[in-house]
Amino acid sequence: MMEFLYFPDDKTEYIPSVIMLIIFMAGAIIATIFIRKHSAKELTKFEQEHQSLSEEKVSEPSNERK
Repeated sequence: MMEFLYFPDDKTEYIPSVIMLIIFMAGAIIATIFIRKHSAKELTKFEQEHQSLSEEKVSEPSNERK
């Protein structure tokens, strides 16, 4: 019967796997940093637009019917 997990006797067979793991982890970290920076920029943009819209709404005279 074949073993479910394969543990090589020659430990140099782990080197390509470790290199791929490092590459993918670096890519994931870079993507996370990029997404967080982009999200922060969008948040500040939204807050500025929200602030300007709320100021315009306050400065407009109310059109109440009498």
